Amino acid sequence: MDEIRESLLKKSKASRKDQFGRVISFSALALIIVVVISIFYFVASKGLATFFTDHVNLWSFLTGSEWSPSQVDAHGKPMVGAAPMIVGSFLVTLLAALIATPFAIGTAVFMTEISPKRGAKILGPVTELLVGIPSVVYGFIGLSVIVPFMRAVFGGSGFGILSGAMVLFVMILPTVTSMTVDTLRAVPRHYRESALALGATRWQMIYKVILRGATPGILTASVFGMARAFGEALAVQMVIGNAALMPHNLTSPASTLTSVLTQGIGNTVMGSIENNALWSLALILLLMSLVFNLAIRAIAKKGAM
Repeated sequence: MDEIRESLLKKSKASRKDQFGRVISFSALALIIVVVISIFYFVASKGLATFFTDHVNLWSFLTGSEWSPSQVDAHGKPMVGAAPMIVGSFLVTLLAALIATPFAIGTAVFMTEISPKRGAKILGPVTELLVGIPSVVYGFIGLSVIVPFMRAVFGGSGFGILSGAMVLFVMILPTVTSMTVDTLRAVPRHYRESALALGATRWQMIYKVILRGATPGILTASVFGMARAFGEALAVQMVIGNAALMPHNLTSPASTLTSVLTQGIGNTVMGSIENNALWSLALILLLMSLVFNLAIRAIAKKGAM
């Protein structure tokens, strides 16, 4: 009887494998959580030093228009106004998303509704190819093609927010397009059949039924593209002009948070006001990434409802 009871209570080989798999999964999940918390803590501790150690006013940092951390103003405070970079980052990101979204919707509609077989055969590989091109290649193309074109059309140096937005438009287009294609394919088939049965034309079915049903997913794709564009550094740095000045128009040289970071982080001493100010810019980037992720989750949740 004892042997039978022991054999019944003994864990099987499959049960031991299942328990081992759960331990591995929870360990990986705990490691990811620890890494994310560590990144937030590290960036926050460095970024907040500008305000707690160097005693820079937060409002002056966010709204100031002069960026020269090595110098002080008339009140003896470091000149660390981040408004030009913040405005430049948002302008480039929003403009790129505004240009990319209509192109992405048109491409996705062609691939899913107008010519599914030919569209998937031709545009699918093209989209995947655009994803795999390094950002430095986009920067060189922008420097060789877009900047001279802007100089010839609008005058000036050709460097500016519009040039950066055009480069980012091409870079985020594959991401927004692929997500929009998945969203349109997820629209139930009976939506199409019901619209056509009621006498709607194909175009009426597309823009009155399919696109409206896929609106939350399309918004998610646009915000996801904006999140990618907001953190892009190298390609934008090559065409935007890298002038830490408040932009007066779309063709004037400007700068973004990422361009200033990549240029200055290797030329400062750890713990100095210059280094702390750059870490504060990195903290703003991290918080904006969090905002974009929360916006994506909110849109997805609303779409699911």
